[in-house]
Amino acid sequence: MSKTRVLVVDDSAFMRKVITDIINEDPELEVVGKARDGLDALDKIRELKPDVITLDVEMPNMDGLSALARIMEVNPLPVIMLSSVTKSGTEQTVKALQLGAVDFITNPSRHISLDIESVKNDIIRKIKIAAGTKKKLTNFNIKEVKPLPPPDVKTIKKVDTSRQLNKLVLIGTSTGGPKALHQVVPELPGNLDAAVLIVQHMPPGFTRSLAERLDSLSQIRVKEAEHGDAIVPGCAYIAPGGFHLTVCTPTPKTLQVSLNKSEPRGGLRPAADVMFDSAAQHFWSHMVCVIMTGMGRDGSEGLQAVKRCGGKIIAEHQSTSIVYGMPKAAFETGQVDLVVPLPEISKAIVKMLLQ
Repeated sequence: MSKTRVLVVDDSAFMRKVITDIINEDPELEVVGKARDGLDALDKIRELKPDVITLDVEMPNMDGLSALARIMEVNPLPVIMLSSVTKSGTEQTVKALQLGAVDFITNPSRHISLDIESVKNDIIRKIKIAAGTKKKLTNFNIKEVKPLPPPDVKTIKKVDTSRQLNKLVLIGTSTGGPKALHQVVPELPGNLDAAVLIVQHMPPGFTRSLAERLDSLSQIRVKEAEHGDAIVPGCAYIAPGGFHLTVCTPTPKTLQVSLNKSEPRGGLRPAADVMFDSAAQHFWSHMVCVIMTGMGRDGSEGLQAVKRCGGKIIAEHQSTSIVYGMPKAAFETGQVDLVVPLPEISKAIVKMLLQ
């Protein structure tokens, strides 16, 4: 069995060596080359034809985001972002994921070079997952990526909190999810007669930047969920990293966000299963549940509770799922009503809400 070929891109010679040593320890991986910046990386990609790239964000000559954009334009390949910037510069990380990066590695310390060993298993695991997405990236079109509007044209969307909530959309996703959400949420109409609750598996800190970016591109309001938020039509709420998103009914026919740090479910917090179960227990009307790209089985248990309450289930088609894990597990329950490719999900949601 051939090894997965990895190109390591980092402006620090020390970091290039550390990352290379970690990758080469795994018998299924091999580093075929190293590059010191984005321009060097583009040359090495043409020469070495790697399967996966680890890419630093902050580099001289051509930074990681510029290099990523060029890679996805010329020769789309699986890219894992790796830098201290992915800890403090969450906006850049979200931008990288929208540009087509499969995933990112964050680190608990301020200086990734000081404790890279602590994320060793994460690096190996994510490179292996990324290697399996190579064929899915061949149809990636960077021209479809929407630019972030200038700060001076951003507007605060007004949400009518007096509108009666009668419809609820629940979305669960993981690896490949940020890019998928960028294709689904901005396509939902501004007059959407439903609230949207989203679980995207991300570490604490990154979900706020994801919400802010989606809000700037969407017709509906998008925010990171806060404990006690009133859940109203025309607004999407993203579960913050490290918290389960559940709901409660403080008064009849009203729904409110309830965040908690109860035990992870399936190793995950937030978990789509927890959110789905809570919605099925407390919501009184029409629900549409959506499972998109992601590793594992999160959502496959909770969607069955939604189904028992009369909810409708949509799963992303294998052809567009960066990682066909969560949608596959959902489909295997036998409870899925509709399987559609990513570009059709937003229309499918709206259509199901009208049924």
